[in-house]
Amino acid sequence: MIIILRIGHRYERDERLSTHCGLVARAFGARRIIFSGEHDAKLMESIGGVAERWGGPFDVHYEGQWKKSLLAHKKKGFTVVHLTMYGTPVQKAMRIIRKRKKLLVVVGSEKVPPEIYQLADFNVSVTSQPHSEVAALAVFLHEYHKGKELSKRFRGAKLRIVPQEKGKKVIETRSRKRA
Repeated sequence: MIIILRIGHRYERDERLSTHCGLVARAFGARRIIFSGEHDAKLMESIGGVAERWGGPFDVHYEGQWKKSLLAHKKKGFTVVHLTMYGTPVQKAMRIIRKRKKLLVVVGSEKVPPEIYQLADFNVSVTSQPHSEVAALAVFLHEYHKGKELSKRFRGAKLRIVPQEKGKKVIETRSRKRA
């Protein structure tokens, strides 16, 4: 099980990036995202609505205190992976991380508290260069799943894209038609 902890969400400043963190988390195989920082009901409803329409087991939660959530997950046996540009390169760390089945992946927003680096079991970098936390999350999950998440089918989907070379085609599935 992979859970994403998005720390330091700021309502006005991070709405789009936090939304994309949630969308990437779901599409790339995480089970849940937990937001901390400022409470943003609209953000949570938006991501929850995507999961409802496009399927898959995915939950959206809010926890006002990121540290409380992190420590609670550690108590439950989760390995804490902090995505940062200062950590061990993802390609090197992944050999060990992939053996862990319960991950709490921490993705920052505002400046990450230094304490995170000490609490994390792994500080992992993607490129060791400044970049987007959304990109780091996508690359990390892709590496963890060895690319298998790209062909994943989402249970309970009400909508499904039909891949095609040109144009867009979205169909309603039976579960939507019955509703």
